[in-house]
Amino acid sequence: MKSRYAGLTLCFLVFSLVPAASQNAAVAEPDGYRMQDYRAPTPATLKGARVFTTAEAAAAWKAGSAAFIDVMPQPPRPALPAGTIWRDKPRHDIPGSLWLPDTGYGALAAASEDYLRKGLAAASGDDQTKLLVIYCQRDCWMSWNAAKRALALGYRNVAWFPDGSDGWQEAGLPLAEAQPMAGRP
Repeated sequence: MKSRYAGLTLCFLVFSLVPAASQNAAVAEPDGYRMQDYRAPTPATLKGARVFTTAEAAAAWKAGSAAFIDVMPQPPRPALPAGTIWRDKPRHDIPGSLWLPDTGYGALAAASEDYLRKGLAAASGDDQTKLLVIYCQRDCWMSWNAAKRALALGYRNVAWFPDGSDGWQEAGLPLAEAQPMAGRP
């Protein structure tokens, strides 16, 4: 009986230690943007972009060689009775990042696409060869979509950071409270 439990324990340990990247290898990279179910396993690749590990993102951040773009959505303010105080849930992201909320959906309204375009230009200093590191959270298609869109807008040095702020925090790296870039639609 003990050997049976030992075998089950060993199987559990082996499968729980498989790296996330190999688990995501089975997720096919779509031709277009992901249009729904944004919180789901993502592919291991993004055609035309580099895929950064947490160590690679941290190295670029420490070197100051990249512009970091956070595309985590921001929950909308609900309709509240007059006089009700509302406080947005704080977003903690990689220090120095430009937060462009709601720009990672599969379909963007013209105003949201313009907001993303202006944000990428501001972050890159209008240099389409500047390294852009685009992220959200782990298993979030928002960053994959936004990085794909940056490529479509002509940026040639795009890195997608699929572990995002989750991987960053797990590595013990600093986070800072973020505010969305002004001009949000």
